This record gives sequence, structure tokens and C-alpha cells, in this order.
Amino acid sequence: MKHVERIALKRRIEASIKRTPVTLLLGPRQCGKTTLAREIASGRAGAYFDLEDPEATLAPETISIQLKGLKGLIVIDECQRLPSLFPLIRVLADRRPLPARFLLLGSASQELVKGASESLAGRVHYLEMGGFTFEETGAKRLPMLWSRGGFPASFLAGPDEESHRWRLHFIQSFLERDLPSLGIRIPAPALRRFWTMLAHLHGQVWNASELARSMGTQEATAKRYLDILTGSFMVRSLQPWFENVGKRLVKSPKIYIRDSGLLHSLLSLRSRKELLQHPKLGVSWEGFALEEIIRLLEADRDAFYYRTHGGAELDLLITRGGRRYGFEFKFADAPGTTKSMHAVMEDLRLEHLWIVYPGERAYKLTEKISTLPLAQAPETLDNL
Repeated sequence: MKHVERIALKRRIEASIKRTPVTLLLGPRQCGKTTLAREIASGRAGAYFDLEDPEATLAPETISIQLKGLKGLIVIDECQRLPSLFPLIRVLADRRPLPARFLLLGSASQELVKGASESLAGRVHYLEMGGFTFEETGAKRLPMLWSRGGFPASFLAGPDEESHRWRLHFIQSFLERDLPSLGIRIPAPALRRFWTMLAHLHGQVWNASELARSMGTQEATAKRYLDILTGSFMVRSLQPWFENVGKRLVKSPKIYIRDSGLLHSLLSLRSRKELLQHPKLGVSWEGFALEEIIRLLEADRDAFYYRTHGGAELDLLITRGGRRYGFEFKFADAPGTTKSMHAVMEDLRLEHLWIVYPGERAYKLTEKISTLPLAQAPETLDNL
């Protein structure tokens, strides 16, 4: 299968390296961070350290001596394995003139970002990397991207069965090896069961007590499991929009499995044919398209959903420059407006609402509500 170029992301990383002393690239394991970092480092003066390598030469007792004398671009992979790294890099980033810049790669967000934000405030630029996007794979392969997900090894695999096997192995390895390497001690079968239950609740509002009862555990345990999967980029907790609109609002997050391929494997779906016959087809499309829109608009911090107890609902609300834009996701041939959409337009005073669907033609439904084929999203949303 044709190699997928990650040109836009590579340019963003290179621009960040020029602007700031430290660039922190965060994303799940196996999403291609190492490959891209090696491409960027190739031909540059500097050094590359992989802290996952048992023979890595960067050790806690010698780290200061090793890094101080280096020049150019210093890449440190799996940097969350060495928390003592951040205070030292703060000192090195403050040198003038600056002999070296740092590209740090990490696969866990919560603990890692916490340590970096405390030590590197004002010196670090955060970038998030996921699997392939449809802009990178091309619109023609969008159905395959949806079915297999964006992890390179899954997307680029041969037959569907090979892709499915890779994802099953990834899930097992993530639970049995990756999480313990971060100091997380939870029995793999328990977390796998929880993850599978989340897959069946994909696109629904988080209910800790209901999930805890189903697992026979405490709410605090369910919340901890969710935090772990969210912090390792496996799950998105989409936060609700709060505003005094004179209506009772739902105030719990909505839960999505971030990679559609992992969602399908957790649901035991081995191929696109099986997906198209499954009851979760619509919410699978919703989660897949929602992730693509958030990535396209780089809107992780500006993305919400909206739901009232009266039934009005919006899948995705994104704010830009004080303006509000809405997105609904429908797996349909020719989606139309609903009573809920008109209520949301009035409640939130949206500039525009797009219904994102897998079709090929964009058309207006009202002055401020339009359909939007996902493949046309980059050009349509370019000025947001």
C-alpha cells in the first residue's frame, strides 16, 4: 500500500522547533511519533535518545553531563520515563545563546504534561499527534481509514484480518506492557473489560455509577480507569458546554474511543462489511468524523457538546474568536434538518451548523445550516 506522507504535521513540528526551545509532541504509542521525529532529525546536528531502549545511553545519574555539551536538535523519545529530565531541560532552555533545542516525545498526557507544565512554563510548545488523518491518506481511502483506524500499522496492513489482528495485539500490549511501564498497576483483564464496555457506550454520556455497578466496583475506580484511558489518548472525554440559557443542561462528558479501528476491534468487527451491518454504525461514524474535525481545526481545547434535558442536542460545538460553530454527524445519504437543530441554533446563537456526512455533495438546508461531506471539510472550514 502507498506510503502516507505527514507533510503538514512535519511542518508544524519544524516551525515549533524554530520558535521555541522545547517542543513536546504527545500522542498514543504506535502512532508514528518516532518515525516522524527521526525524519525531522535526519541531516541535522544533534542527538537522538530512546528511553525505551534498554541500552539507552541517557541515564539519570549522567543526564546533566550528557545533555549540557550537546548542540543542535536533541530528540528524546518516551521522555515520561525520566521525570527528572524536565527541571534540567528548563535550565538548558534558558541558556543564551541557545546551543540546542529539544524535541520531546511522550505517549502519556496527564502525568507528563503536569511535569512539563510545572518545569517548562514559557519554554515549551505542545503538539498532539494521532494516527493518520483523511487529509494524509486521501479522500478515496477515507472508508478504509474509518474502518481500520489511523494507526499506521493497522491502516497499511494487507487484508482486513491482518489489520484486525494487529489491533488486538496492540490492545493486549498496551494493557500488559505500556501501562505498567508508566507505573500504572491495574490488572489487564479488568481494564480490558472496562475499555470494551466503553466501546459499547461510545458516543454516550458518561455515567460513572452505572458503569461501576456493571463492573461490580466503586465509582472512584471507574473514574480512575477513565482517566487512565483518556490520559493515554485512547478515549476522548468531550466536555459539555455550560451557559446560562435558562434550560437544564446535561453536565457529564460524552465518551468516545478516539481511534475508530480500536473501537471496531473492541466491538469484534473485523471488516467494513461487518461495520456496515452493525447497530453501532451511526455512532461509529459520529466518533470518527468528530475526531477528524477536531484535528482539522486544532480545537482540542475549544471543543464541546451541548445537550439539554428537554432533548435539544449538538454533537460538537467549536468556538473561534468569540463565534460559535456547530457540527452534527449523520451516516445518511441525504441528511436534513431536525427540530433539535433549530432549537440549538436559537439556544447557542450559532454562526453556522454543518451536518457532516459521508456523501459527495454539499448543499444548503437553511441560511445557516448546510450539509458537509467530510472529504470537503478542509476547504470549507479553512477560514474558521
